[in-house]
Amino acid sequence: MPKYIDQGILSERFDQALSFASRLHSKQVRKSSDIPYIAHLLAVTALVIEDGGGEDEAIAALLHDAVEDQGGGTTREEIRRRFGDRVVAIVDGCSDAETMPKPPWRERKERFIASLYDASAEVIRVTAADKLHNARALCMEYDTNGDAIWDRFKGGRNGTLWYYSESTKVLSDRSDSQLVRELVRVVDELYQIIQSA
Repeated sequence: MPKYIDQGILSERFDQALSFASRLHSKQVRKSSDIPYIAHLLAVTALVIEDGGGEDEAIAALLHDAVEDQGGGTTREEIRRRFGDRVVAIVDGCSDAETMPKPPWRERKERFIASLYDASAEVIRVTAADKLHNARALCMEYDTNGDAIWDRFKGGRNGTLWYYSESTKVLSDRSDSQLVRELVRVVDELYQIIQSA
């Protein structure tokens, strides 16, 4: 049974991270939508907490895209100053690039998948939560919009499906948590939805 955060209590540090994440991503929306990006960060954080993640993991979940999407090294150092080395290590483990322009998509994704083999349990949990929320969103969007959804992904249909399949394989090799099992189920469902269309 997972150990929840201090009998359900998150500290003021979490509140500060929530406010910081909201400010960092305030002008960002989910791909090809008008959904504020913070919705994704909150969903990933909820999954991490429900899986038994501690406060550092919950904070890292809020900030898992901050270095990659909102300032690179400068943002990393701000996260370190505010929330410490452990949070930075988790965020770094969840990031596939910090430079602009980003390296080629396939190269980034292959490197990220390879990094999961040696990633900490905390990085595995936050990454699994991130992939699970994204895979759920893909299932819902595919059901509504069909193949048109692939136009917004750099990897297109085949690359995106490859990425979810390969990253899910590594995550399931590294963890047998309920969170990872749910990710496997949802990625399988995504494939079934696409094949039956």
